[in-house]
Amino acid sequence: MTDDSFELYDLKVEVIAPEGAKIYCGANPGDYFELRGEMLHLPPGQGFSIYSLAAVLPLLAAKQRPTDAADWMSTDADVACPDPNCPTRMRITRTGKRRFRHADTTAVPLSSDSDTSGQ
Repeated sequence: MTDDSFELYDLKVEVIAPEGAKIYCGANPGDYFELRGEMLHLPPGQGFSIYSLAAVLPLLAAKQRPTDAADWMSTDADVACPDPNCPTRMRITRTGKRRFRHADTTAVPLSSDSDTSGQ
């Protein structure tokens, strides 16, 4: 049987802001969430703006995967708050790796040939 395992990075997304800045998105510097696999985890009692989440969400799947050192996805970590008047940024940090099995994440079997295009 072929090894059907793969690794994804765990991520931490943390709010950063200039000291003393007026924040409009409802966040506090240091607020964060963690992404482990497909599961988003917030600390107890802490929220996260859905608008801020919408700004960072499209990048998370790519940040979870290995990327070339020269790829901007490997070097750029800060995402602006979607409110143009809010000075906060959300910093995406890779915190560790987690191993998954294909068979545990989808009902679609791995192809027995070398075609990995999904078609």
